[in-house]
Amino acid sequence: MQSFERLIKEKYDTLSPGQKKVAEYLIQKLDESAFNTAAMIGRKVDVSETTVIRLSYALGFNGFSEMQHVIQQQILTNSLHPFGADSENVHQDEEHSSPFSEILEKEILSQRQAFRQLNEKELWKVVEVLMKAEQIFILGMGASYAPAYWFSFQLHTLRERVTLCPTTGDIYERLVDLNENSVLFVISFPRYSKDALHIAESAKKQGVPLICVTDRLLSPVGRIADYTLTTEENSESMAHSITPAISLLDYIIAGITVKDRERIQARQQKLEALYTNYGVYVE
Repeated sequence: MQSFERLIKEKYDTLSPGQKKVAEYLIQKLDESAFNTAAMIGRKVDVSETTVIRLSYALGFNGFSEMQHVIQQQILTNSLHPFGADSENVHQDEEHSSPFSEILEKEILSQRQAFRQLNEKELWKVVEVLMKAEQIFILGMGASYAPAYWFSFQLHTLRERVTLCPTTGDIYERLVDLNENSVLFVISFPRYSKDALHIAESAKKQGVPLICVTDRLLSPVGRIADYTLTTEENSESMAHSITPAISLLDYIIAGITVKDRERIQARQQKLEALYTNYGVYVE
């Protein structure tokens, strides 16, 4: 059976503005909507009860009650079989668990492991170093480039002079501009890049403070860094997922946000004004 979310996605462009507001609310608050009346949903979205009912017809239902029944059935099914929705084309042997649930279990295990070993004292040191740095140079090669890009983008919304190292080209030409008031932030996960290690070693020779986010303390860059934050030290899972790395980077972003709230708010207000003036994002 087709999921309610997918049905809305397919019909979304044909809906009226009011119906779209209701549809978005239903997806975001599916559990809550399963037991609210049409009038209650309308009040929460600031539309009429009629608009809520008309949405059910626009989606192909015979009325609001039928639409709500489908939502209730989906919630019940998902609670019993979290990966069962939209799987009619996937043959699963009942004696074996879903490959998706196995991945989720590994992710949960990895996240718990990362949180257990989190060195909060070291984390706050990293936050302080990044706040005081005149310039931050972020490096991630291969599989580590994705979290490096994400971190660079997020950090640049908080402060100025954040540079993401290119994977090719003028890497060393940028590195030469760094000094003791700068920071090199290296993200290094298996398989470890020789280029990333060479650049980290070069920065150390220049007296540039070196921060590393990696899977283990004694990884090639981790063991020479001034500050090392790890995600999978003594992990029971051998899966090198990107999720713990992003979570750890998110902790750093959160720490900076707490410590430097006023300056960050002023910068983000300027950014929002630019986004609005140039229509950067879909509203």
